[in-house]
Amino acid sequence: MLPILYPLYWAREYVEDGGLMTYSANIAELRRRAAIFVDRIFKGAKPRDLPIEQPTEFELVINLKTAKALGLTIPQALLQRADQVIE
Repeated sequence: MLPILYPLYWAREYVEDGGLMTYSANIAELRRRAAIFVDRIFKGAKPRDLPIEQPTEFELVINLKTAKALGLTIPQALLQRADQVIE
């Protein structure tokens, strides 16, 4: 039985470990924003009064080694848009 292959992952760590690609919110930025909210709560803000935020920074990471192993050719235009290309 062949393993299930997911081409698109939710975090860059999966791509660094051999996944094909990710297009997701920048996790480091999400953690930084979460720390700001925790700080506000510790200083007395009520969670219900804090604004709801959506991610604004996204990253595209492509693993060319995996693409080659799968026999895929990634278009040059997509590689140029990538924040990181793992070779």
